Amino acid sequence: MHPNPIYRSDDHRKSLAYAAARGFGTLSINGENGPLVAHVPFVLSADYSRIGFHVLRSNPLARLGSQPALLAVNGPDGYISPDWYGVEQQVPTWNYVAVHLRGRLNILPRDALETHLRALSDIFEQRLAPKPVWSLDKVSIENREKMMRMLVPVELEITEVDATWKLAQNKTEAARLGAAKALKNSAIGAELAALAALMEDLE
Repeated sequence: MHPNPIYRSDDHRKSLAYAAARGFGTLSINGENGPLVAHVPFVLSADYSRIGFHVLRSNPLARLGSQPALLAVNGPDGYISPDWYGVEQQVPTWNYVAVHLRGRLNILPRDALETHLRALSDIFEQRLAPKPVWSLDKVSIENREKMMRMLVPVELEITEVDATWKLAQNKTEAARLGAAKALKNSAIGAELAALAALMEDLE
């Protein structure tokens, strides 16, 4: 997380909502020989207190039991040219959004897996409207059970939320909006366009 408080957000609800909308993050725990990392799609509980995800049974994370963990959720990011501010004596930087969720990792009982998988796929399928929502019921019971034998349901109980929203808050409004406009005009792909949109609207 960025050390400058101007970029830090104490609005935990906003950061949790952003993480929920992103739905994908990097899970990290301390392993015997150093950090262990997994990249996981996830779903937040309705009250934003728990994160549900799953890992392959063969993943070392699935065998370590209850312990502290960090889920890092990255948002859009991009290089910012000093020419874009319209102000002299500036230097390049990188703007980004990142939300870190800390808590205790717990391996859930096997019978929690199907409920989790249904909730996870339903959230992302609904974002594809008007496409009809895909359901786990479209997979035969035999194939479903075979797939689920390879997966382990996991939950992270959130105890700490830490977020950086580095969006040129240290610049004048004119400089910030100028950089956002230049970024948008030069953007290749949705990620940089999303970063420009966040810079334009700090609400």
